[in-house]
Amino acid sequence: MERLYIGIDIGGTNLRLALVNASGAILHRSRTTSGIEAGRAAFCERLLAGIDELRSAAAARGAVIAGIGAGVPGLIERDGLIHASVNMRPLDGFNLAAFLKERTGLPSACGNDANLIALGEQAFGAGRRFSSCVVITIGTGLGSGLILDGRLWTGAGGLAAEFGHVTVEPEGLPCPCGNRGCLEQYVSAGALVRSARELLPRDLLAGPAGALDAVQVAGLARGGEAGALAAFERMGRRLGSALASLLNTLNLEGVIIGGGVAASLDLLLPAVAAEIGQRCFPQIASACAIVPAELGDDAGLLGGAALALARTADNLNP
Repeated sequence: MERLYIGIDIGGTNLRLALVNASGAILHRSRTTSGIEAGRAAFCERLLAGIDELRSAAAARGAVIAGIGAGVPGLIERDGLIHASVNMRPLDGFNLAAFLKERTGLPSACGNDANLIALGEQAFGAGRRFSSCVVITIGTGLGSGLILDGRLWTGAGGLAAEFGHVTVEPEGLPCPCGNRGCLEQYVSAGALVRSARELLPRDLLAGPAGALDAVQVAGLARGGEAGALAAFERMGRRLGSALASLLNTLNLEGVIIGGGVAASLDLLLPAVAAEIGQRCFPQIASACAIVPAELGDDAGLLGGAALALARTADNLNP
């Protein structure tokens, strides 16, 4: 009988689920609002309804669900305990994996959403060529996941790979995490726009307040606007400098960059590569490839399925 997996991508706005086979093909999708503002119980009912829909789709194929994997933004222990989720506060202190196992009877796992994106890229996307790599998503913030020797590295408590919260300016901008000068305050869509507002001519900023976004900055840069190009260079230098330290520490084979800002990777890459070349041992830098992510919006769903598949395999082969 065909064994399928449920991948779940949980966000503050959207709740997405997918039925996935062992090769990474998505066979059925479900999408709704997370409704987290209504509280934990209401959210969990929506989640269980989505799972029931996918179970019905699997049954119609004559297949069996072998496991569930869910990604949540925040600090998540390996056992599925959600310590803190800024966008999903009603889930703080909640063990989602244990809840899903109890309510569905299926093997269930839960992890940080960026870690699951890394797992998805490793299993089904750009990470297949690498044994060790970091996967970075640049959007509203900067998320990351580490693959070391072919396995997701989550550290002693499951909380590792918070690359976005590496301090790059000790007295720098305040970060919602409570620190100052975190990398994601300088490498994100918001950081790009902030730099562009400082560097663009005033006539290009004459529109409605708040109208400028990262897509517009990229369009200006592609049109040759010096201020927009300088904003990408500034952000690329910050990212490249931080990556050089990471590469010198871990000697990775690859850096995979995804997220909304990654659509402009070609504008970032020259400054990123220059900083790595300047700050990293040449033997380490030359052995590392910087490539775009491949899975797009499906990375979290496929990462959830990959987590379920991996945990099932671990249980079968302890």
